[in-house]
Amino acid sequence: MKKLQGKRMRATFLLLLLVLAIVMGGCSADRSAAGTALAENQLLTVKMLDVGQGDAMLIRTPEQTILIDTGDVDERDKFLACLRKEGVKTIDKLIITHPHADHIGGAAVVFKEFTVKEVYDNGQATSTNLYRTYLKTIRDKKIAYKHLSAGDELDFGGGMVFKVFSPTKEMVQSGDDLNGNSIVGRLVYNDFSMLFTGDSTADAEKNMLKTFGSALQSTVFKSPHHGSKSSSSTAYLKAVAPEAVFISLGAGNEYGHPHTVTLNKYEKQHCKVYRTDLDGTIALQSDGKKYTITKEK
Repeated sequence: MKKLQGKRMRATFLLLLLVLAIVMGGCSADRSAAGTALAENQLLTVKMLDVGQGDAMLIRTPEQTILIDTGDVDERDKFLACLRKEGVKTIDKLIITHPHADHIGGAAVVFKEFTVKEVYDNGQATSTNLYRTYLKTIRDKKIAYKHLSAGDELDFGGGMVFKVFSPTKEMVQSGDDLNGNSIVGRLVYNDFSMLFTGDSTADAEKNMLKTFGSALQSTVFKSPHHGSKSSSSTAYLKAVAPEAVFISLGAGNEYGHPHTVTLNKYEKQHCKVYRTDLDGTIALQSDGKKYTITKEK
């Protein structure tokens, strides 16, 4: 009788272990599924829009939509079509790296067609009608407006931060080099980073190297000034050490961008190069660790 009871107890114990294993296994699967869903909801998306010989970068985080530059005046229709295709309704932050027409040219369309919550630029004024209209629209619409300089940070939401490296306030006050005083900032999301550069020049790169050094290191690099030889100095590239480079430019442009000497530098650094003139809009997605890049042409 005692042996029979012992066998029953052992059987009951084994049955309980089996049930417990099934329950725990189910809980683990649920946690895994929840983790996957969370990662999918925390994606960073960056698109270099194909707007010809100009710059327009659309950034989307789980909480915000950010636009860096707006292309040229003569590409407004193409630029607007890109934004509509992306389903943009509201732009939380509009960042103008510098007031040249191929970066500020589509701002009027943005203000007219979308709700813009905040505008940022480097504070460098110009006398063009394009720039004056840009400022007037900001005032008339009562949009929050702020100047950015080295050391500033913007919260893009979802744990994503934009850290400004250039220009300094002194650079803007002491000179009228619109390209050289472009806003340069590093978007950081956990292990992933991307450096946005406007049309910054070799002189600005030298200043940033001196101040920030290895902090410039970024996974992906937006080529300054459409791949011009005036930028992407060798020392700067070594500090940034990017795995991939994005170049925004128009096919057959009159400036000969991207310059061969610059492409050779990227090749020497073993960077994978993506170009809007060849690849169309370039799309990047990252979960903060890994990233993917796709061509939309």
